[in-house]
Amino acid sequence: MFRELNPLLHSELRLAVMSLLLGAESADFVYLREQTGASAGNLSVQIDKLAKAGYIEVEKSFRGRMPRTTCRITQAGLEAFEQYVEAISGYIRK
Repeated sequence: MFRELNPLLHSELRLAVMSLLLGAESADFVYLREQTGASAGNLSVQIDKLAKAGYIEVEKSFRGRMPRTTCRITQAGLEAFEQYVEAISGYIRK
């Protein structure tokens, strides 16, 4: 009847991060923090969860002396997001 929703993507902040990355080739940590309004600590934890699941890739580098964290969605993340949207659409149509 109703498909199970992916618990990893059913979090508001993780879903927001995935949505932002969906429309961009990549996004840096500062941009994601500004767009989501999340604290740096909470965003960092959620990015780590998405990365461990293989949904995003995280690249750490430096711009001058400033550390920079850049995220991009993976193919697995794109597929998981599409499945999540399809599953939640089933709840709306019922």
